[in-house]
Amino acid sequence: MNYRHGFHAGNFADVLKHVAWLELLRLMTAKDKALLVLDTHAGRGGYDLGGEQAARTGEWQDGIGRLLEAPAVPAVVRRYVEAVRAYDRKFGRHAGTLRHYPGSPRITRPLLRAGDRCVLCEAHATEAALLKREFAGDKAIELRAADGYAVLKALLPPPERRGLVLIDPPFEKTDEFERAARALAQALKRFATGVYALWYPLKDAASVAALRSAVAGLAPRALDIELALAWPLPPDGLQACGMIVVNPPWTFDETLQPAVSWLAQALGRDPSAQGTLRWLAGAPS
Repeated sequence: MNYRHGFHAGNFADVLKHVAWLELLRLMTAKDKALLVLDTHAGRGGYDLGGEQAARTGEWQDGIGRLLEAPAVPAVVRRYVEAVRAYDRKFGRHAGTLRHYPGSPRITRPLLRAGDRCVLCEAHATEAALLKREFAGDKAIELRAADGYAVLKALLPPPERRGLVLIDPPFEKTDEFERAARALAQALKRFATGVYALWYPLKDAASVAALRSAVAGLAPRALDIELALAWPLPPDGLQACGMIVVNPPWTFDETLQPAVSWLAQALGRDPSAQGTLRWLAGAPS
């Protein structure tokens, strides 16, 4: 996995991540109380799909590219596609199809209300500089060029008493699964009622199983969302990913289940593609 997310912007993993994240934001901002939104690995904020990085891989074409004109799109996916198109329109008219893709910070920004607080963290110096440029002059956004795990520990519990946290590391380091699990454990000790969304790649089955087991032992309620483009997984490349949501808001699972199944059919490499939800802890009776 390349830390410079520009190579992967808009791919199937981004689709799953951002569909789920947008629905979490929608549900969390429906309640008339202030909210802290924290993004621990924010990247550069937005991506040029015609730029050198995205053009080199073309991954977005088999991700968001497949959804732009898809029929019978579920409402939760449609809202995501509309958010992507809205970001693209900010750059004016241009020939052809989609040219600009919003990272999670740009997915977040339109849903922030007066009184909400948004903190974006990015440790990679170049990406942090680009993130700063993306949100220049935006007083609703607090940027920190720092380790997101450290900021997570420092900011919790928030004075707002309500928090939504995205943990989306690059998974370049060999111990990233363990680091993510430790960070989540520390966060839950400090702020047990927060809503946490942890994205992960599914390449090493043992690491993923250990992460799921750790979360199941930590969290009172935890939902695991998984999207696999083919099954069994091919040996090469990233073909599956997931997102663990701790303390998901009411109705989130009911909305995501049909959407993830639909995404498996829309984005899958063959009929064996799967989109599944499973409760790791606190399954509804």
